[in-house]
Amino acid sequence: MSKRNLYPRDYVDSTYSIDFKKLYEQGYRGVIFDVDNTLVPHNAPADDRAKAFFKELHEIGFQALLLSNNKEPRVKSFKEAVEYCTYIYKANKPSAKGYQKAMEQMGTDVTNTIFVGDQILTDVWGANRAGIRSIMVKPVLKWKEEPQIILKRFLEAVILLGYKIYKIYGKEIKKVPLK
Repeated sequence: MSKRNLYPRDYVDSTYSIDFKKLYEQGYRGVIFDVDNTLVPHNAPADDRAKAFFKELHEIGFQALLLSNNKEPRVKSFKEAVEYCTYIYKANKPSAKGYQKAMEQMGTDVTNTIFVGDQILTDVWGANRAGIRSIMVKPVLKWKEEPQIILKRFLEAVILLGYKIYKIYGKEIKKVPLK
């Protein structure tokens, strides 16, 4: 495993700060999202901001998909609330298979798909393994998570120190447009 596979291609404050119109202009057509702490706090229902966001993505022309390791009831209820997306549950991230299935469902490929998530060891690593451009966001509500996720956050902090150095010297950093 290459360390670079653990590094996101960009790291931003929030999913909602990304300028998806500009990404669409750059040729992206599909966007895959993690749900918990990427779009809403862990286990929270879809809020008005998330609902408006998915409607905006649809109006821009994006295919959107929720890719989660959660069970179906959690992911399905979120999808039904935001409407303009499909979903895959029990995705077994960081396996690349869920990401490949997501692109197949959306009719996209690695050249025009982007992934947004809040965890390195599942979201980012999986997207990178699948060859998809990965954007990591800061968790919506950090430390209000299951114990195993909190433990992963400590390891991620160490990885992010390496990422900050890589970001200074790396050639693969491709800044995502922000609003």
